[in-house]
Amino acid sequence: MDLRLGGQVAVITGGASGIGLATAKLFAAEGVSVAIWDLDPGAEVIAREIQDLYGVRANGLQVDVSQESSVSEALAKTLESFETIHHVVHSAAIGSSKFGFPFTNLSPEDWKRTLDVNILGMVRIATALSPVLIRSRAGTCVFVGSVAGQIGSQTDPPYSASKAATINFAQCMAKDLAVHNVRVNTVCPGMVPTKLNRSIWQAWYDRVEFAQRLDYDVWAERKIKQLIPLGQWQTPEDIAAMIVFLSSPLAGQVTGQTINVDGGYVMHW
Repeated sequence: MDLRLGGQVAVITGGASGIGLATAKLFAAEGVSVAIWDLDPGAEVIAREIQDLYGVRANGLQVDVSQESSVSEALAKTLESFETIHHVVHSAAIGSSKFGFPFTNLSPEDWKRTLDVNILGMVRIATALSPVLIRSRAGTCVFVGSVAGQIGSQTDPPYSASKAATINFAQCMAKDLAVHNVRVNTVCPGMVPTKLNRSIWQAWYDRVEFAQRLDYDVWAERKIKQLIPLGQWQTPEDIAAMIVFLSSPLAGQVTGQTINVDGGYVMHW
């Protein structure tokens, strides 16, 4: 399907793995040049692979969203390579890797790194890249949220709270930037078997009494069938499809929205 994105440029944070990587590949398949920003130094290798496979320009930069200077340097290098940016997808995030039920299991110190990366990292990205999107007069930004930001997931309260902030901040941005014809939306994955999901679920699994403990994969599959109406995991490609669609002219009247790709896990009346 031609989403009329060819010849444009997208920045994807967290683009070296999981949802971010799937999004970078789908953009590239639509003829979009991609800049992969990731803490993983392997981002450059992945960018070369995408360039060779899809025939678009691609570069990869090691970026730490918890450091304003790192974001600024990456932006300067990206503009040097591509001159402009049309689309931003912010996928970089972490969990606390601790089981947070009840929340008193965690100390305030356990929250700091997650909130710095997930909330302030988002703000650093938005503050740095919004002026470039404004200049394009037709830019888009998609934040990768989580259903945990809507239901109050007790498994990892710092992560859950940070994703609620993502949803709210995206709406603030959408209102501010609408006058510049810049659209901002949030896509909330449900249960995707990424490294981040595994770290959160592993903390949950580790609390299961040993006598009742199944193999992790068997336990997780049973949980999915219990939790998800469609009865299956979502894939990074499922999430990427919605992100790229929202970045396209076909979603030209969609902004400030929170869209779940979750197999029906969260349903609002």
